Amino acid sequence: MAILWVLMAAAMFSMVLLPVLMRRRARIQQVAPGHPDAADPANYGFVRQEELDVRMPGPDQDLLDVLDVVQHTQDYHAAAQLLAGTEAEGETRWQRVQAFAGSASLELQTRPGGVSEIPGGQWLRVWRTEAPKDAGGAAVQAEFLVQQAWRTSTPGTEEFRIIMEEAQSACAEAALLAPGDPVPYIIELSVARGLGYPRPEFEQLWLKVLDRAPTHMGAHLAALHYWCEKWHGSRELAYSFAEAAAARAPQGSLLAAMPLFAVFEHLPEVNLVSSFYRSEVVTKAIHGALFAVQSARSDDPMAAHVRHLLILFLVRSERWPEAMAQLVHVDGHVGALPWTLSADPAADYAMYRALAVAGFEANGGSPAALPH
Repeated sequence: MAILWVLMAAAMFSMVLLPVLMRRRARIQQVAPGHPDAADPANYGFVRQEELDVRMPGPDQDLLDVLDVVQHTQDYHAAAQLLAGTEAEGETRWQRVQAFAGSASLELQTRPGGVSEIPGGQWLRVWRTEAPKDAGGAAVQAEFLVQQAWRTSTPGTEEFRIIMEEAQSACAEAALLAPGDPVPYIIELSVARGLGYPRPEFEQLWLKVLDRAPTHMGAHLAALHYWCEKWHGSRELAYSFAEAAAARAPQGSLLAAMPLFAVFEHLPEVNLVSSFYRSEVVTKAIHGALFAVQSARSDDPMAAHVRHLLILFLVRSERWPEAMAQLVHVDGHVGALPWTLSADPAADYAMYRALAVAGFEANGGSPAALPH
């Protein structure tokens, strides 16, 4: 997948600086920076690249406020209170657990501690010591260990295995503290991928998730990784899993977008031609995802994940107005696939945004005609 992003970046680098419209020929051409005809995302009210929030896919002001408090005070109580007031079955709790764990993990990386320095993420250790029966803290600890394994070690190594086995134990502890909460089992899906659970064991784990949250989009995305060709399945198994989820999706569920994620996980690493993105498989997956976000609740926290992935596919297939419509909904936040695979998510997102604006204007679009 990393190769794909390198090739994409190389192929589009000349257009990224400031692509411009050519209405007579309805295609993008490049011009020098500062040219009066240059397409400018700022004309659409989009956020400047340096101000894009890379922490989450969409807004969650309560979470942002608590993260700021925890990071500045190193006091976990606000985090514990927020999770205690977040319903167990919904997507929001899962995203907040991920955010708190990610914050602690990144703090530890940037401030590992020394002779006279308090290590980053100390608040999580204090949380687990002072409130060992707090289900929220236990879930955050389990997710923290999973993220540490993926960020600091290589799959297949002894170090990776040790951290993942510790995460596995932490998941079991979190599940005991909150039997009806799907989050510990969703976290374990990543452990299952890392440790290579045999399929019958993975399927038993998946049934535990379905018993608690059968339409949980985040859980389905975590399970999809296991079935992918690069892990423990194949393209066919991943597509089958995604299509089955979409077929049984209730009205208003984002599960209809699952096939697009399956396509993304199996993108050919050297196929950058637009014809691939207009193929029947990709077009069908795009339409499913568009239907999903159009029919989902406006406050569904997973909608932003689908919209971000749609931006990549819509831009690559040159469906400019539809790409612009997705940008209107998510601009300002870039903490989602595909951008998080990059070392600089904001830069990757800004590149696609610039291409969308240029393509939109090259075909007669303008800020006054911005789709909503």
